[in-house]
Amino acid sequence: MAVASAPAETAQAEAAPRRLKMTYEEYLAWAGEDNILAEWVDGEVIVHMPPKPLHQRVAVFLTKLLGSFVDLFDLGEVFTAAMEMKLPEGPAREPDVLFVSKAHAARVIDDRLDGPADLAIEIVSDDSVTRDREDKFYEYERAGIPEYWVIDPRPNRLRAYFYQLNAQGRYQPVIVGADGVYRSEVLPGFWLKVDWLWAEQRPDPLLALTEIVGPEKVAEHIKGAAK
Repeated sequence: MAVASAPAETAQAEAAPRRLKMTYEEYLAWAGEDNILAEWVDGEVIVHMPPKPLHQRVAVFLTKLLGSFVDLFDLGEVFTAAMEMKLPEGPAREPDVLFVSKAHAARVIDDRLDGPADLAIEIVSDDSVTRDREDKFYEYERAGIPEYWVIDPRPNRLRAYFYQLNAQGRYQPVIVGADGVYRSEVLPGFWLKVDWLWAEQRPDPLLALTEIVGPEKVAEHIKGAAK
């Protein structure tokens, strides 16, 4: 399946999230009271609806697969929402999945990720089309996040968009070829079969990892971890 960059898309009935005016400091105090899915942007707190099971299944699959790959090669850490990512002189977002390399481990502080991730992944819901495809696209580009994935698993969509920063600091779409495989630049050696994301029965993340790196590497890691 060839996957290309698509023009901006607006949901037919994109629900408006609840917005609250407050400073970033007020947001930190407010958000610390409860486990609330919310983001701070331009002096407003945007409160989101809880994700649906389809959204979460894709998020869990990617978290397990990426997390296993990152652990296998000791590359850094993988986190999931709700994990605040405070961008420099910008908003506080909560990507659905994010990767922080060992080189940037100091950005992970007690309360949040203080700075950009190396990879941010957003999974589109009915109320997040514009936010994921437009707002966060430009925010993440300005913040210098090297790789940004937008995954839309909704019925009758089934699209994946992959972007990598070029030398000028602009996102360029990466076209998935006829083999249906996307190859990451931030995670050398990692590749993803796009069809895995919407397969009726997604592969077990460990089996998918074995296909990516080979059974010998996985067995070696398991043997080492058992010692």
